[in-house]
Amino acid sequence: MKLVIIFGPQAVGKMTVGQELERKTKLKLFHNHMTIELVSNFFSYESKSGKRLVGLFREEIFKEVAASDLDGLIFTYVWGLDIPAKWDYIKKVTTIFEEKGGYVYLVELEADVEVRLERNKTENRLLHKPTKKNLEQSERDLLKTMENHRLNSLPGEFEEKNYMKINNTILTPKTVAQMIIERFEI
Repeated sequence: MKLVIIFGPQAVGKMTVGQELERKTKLKLFHNHMTIELVSNFFSYESKSGKRLVGLFREEIFKEVAASDLDGLIFTYVWGLDIPAKWDYIKKVTTIFEEKGGYVYLVELEADVEVRLERNKTENRLLHKPTKKNLEQSERDLLKTMENHRLNSLPGEFEEKNYMKINNTILTPKTVAQMIIERFEI
């Protein structure tokens, strides 16, 4: 069992890289908006109810996958590295898999903000993330989150052997997926 957590700021390409990784491996993609979009039909993700439901759905999916005979899961996440509760959340998720004998791999993506703003408008992103279709609001959220939180790591912040950081500003999702496969022998 493998869990690949792809994290980084909004519109860095987490889902698209995850889609390519899913195509090239037997891992299933569980991008963060799968639960956000489901819950948004009833509650805003920013509401207490929205966050609670998203958290519950994700946790139950993690538990079921970790206990299954699947090869593994690719999970995408916007990780506010300046927020201790977000570190605790990642530890909780990794523990679910490690307690079942699974391996966890952390993949951090970073890209220039100008490129991210362009990626924020792509057809693939808008197809899979309907709550991002209001481009003005989505762009405002992207910039605000970047101003208010640290979404990429500092040098030496991650020392885990199953960690890699990729600047994908000019790399294709296929190239990044291949880099992940080769680095972690997936």
